[in-house]
Amino acid sequence: MQIVVGTPGRVMDHLRRGTLRLETVRVVVLDEADEMLRMGFIEDVEWILSQAPDAAGGRQTALFSATMPPEIRRIAKRHLKGPVSIEVEHRTMTVPTIEQRYLNVSEKQKLDALTRLLETETSEAVLVFTRTKTGSAELAEKLEARGYAAEAMHGDMGQPQRESVIRRLRAGQIEIVVATDVAARGLDVEHISHVVNYDVPNDAEAYVHRIGRTGRAGRAGIAILFVTPRERRMMQEIERYTGQRIAAMQMPTQADVAARRSALFKESIRKTLGEGDLDLYVALVEELAEEGFDMAEVAAACARLARRDQPLTVDLEPEPRQTARAEDGMVRLFLGAGSRAGIRPGDIVGAIANEAGVPGKSIGAIDIYDGFTFVEIPASYEAQVLEKMAKAKIRGRTVDVRVAAPGTDAPPRPGADAKRPGPPRSGPTPAGKGPRFRKP
Repeated sequence: MQIVVGTPGRVMDHLRRGTLRLETVRVVVLDEADEMLRMGFIEDVEWILSQAPDAAGGRQTALFSATMPPEIRRIAKRHLKGPVSIEVEHRTMTVPTIEQRYLNVSEKQKLDALTRLLETETSEAVLVFTRTKTGSAELAEKLEARGYAAEAMHGDMGQPQRESVIRRLRAGQIEIVVATDVAARGLDVEHISHVVNYDVPNDAEAYVHRIGRTGRAGRAGIAILFVTPRERRMMQEIERYTGQRIAAMQMPTQADVAARRSALFKESIRKTLGEGDLDLYVALVEELAEEGFDMAEVAAACARLARRDQPLTVDLEPEPRQTARAEDGMVRLFLGAGSRAGIRPGDIVGAIANEAGVPGKSIGAIDIYDGFTFVEIPASYEAQVLEKMAKAKIRGRTVDVRVAAPGTDAPPRPGADAKRPGPPRSGPTPAGKGPRFRKP
């Protein structure tokens, strides 16, 4: 065997089992050293290097890293003999065809902001970056629950799984990929029109790598950075590093979303009119007109039927509050099942939307605990949700549904009035019972 390529964990496993010996190794290559550091593998790498001949024994070591933090420099000094540093000069940090914007948001506003952007931006394929693999999986699930064709891509996925996601993105079968920095390395899809930094990257170079996924092959691209108040300094570092200003943008309003929906719907009507073959439908409308209905109102009724799943008006999620009346016009409900029963946000949204007829986009914050769940719904749907969900099943089991006690993260007391329960249970939420998922 001449060459061995492996991850730190797999190489260590072979060394311990005696199926790999490094006494005769003459060249060691450490690739993506900064990522191995970030993922906590550096101690493993140092142990592996200690099993190979040292530099004095003739071993040559090459270290490749996109960044050079102090820990990587320390390893280079310890394990490299007379190293020569080669740095690729970045003449142009970012592609001129990429339009860069930032949006000031709170952490709780991020999902609402992303949803509004997806509704109002003209996009082909969208790449959304999160900081962690858990964050990418949760965000993809929340987007999917709202009707978007979204998939996660993170380091825990095998290479065949990642390649499958990329193939479906290229084929237009999915429109949004939610990825971590590690998983997106090597991702090359020409028609990515938008890169959204849902979480600010850890360093400026990572930002450049991220937004470089759009604006490919001479195309125009848009990069949007979500910035919370604590992250303003990081954005300034990015601007200094790239030598470019990132333009501020306003969060699209509900009116913007409604206007965009109307424009797209009108365009689809124009296209259908142009295609013709409407004789049967014209006859139907004429029959209704003969019955005395106004033609414009008949057309409006048809439009409403066509848009039943996604009305032209929009009622996006408000900021949540920890009260039974979570926001003006919203009610906070308690559901007697949580993560131990395998409950996920998509299960809650699907059950309420399908059983009680509540539009998925009108459902507010969802807090999933070990043994129970809180969910916000519009007050106008309270009675029908309580009635319909009393007989409905979530993941195969009937779930107790009541209005939550005011100002608490604990379940309603047994025997409390389901419509207006008694005062909240005192005391903090038990350790380890915090929310597992959050739909801002």
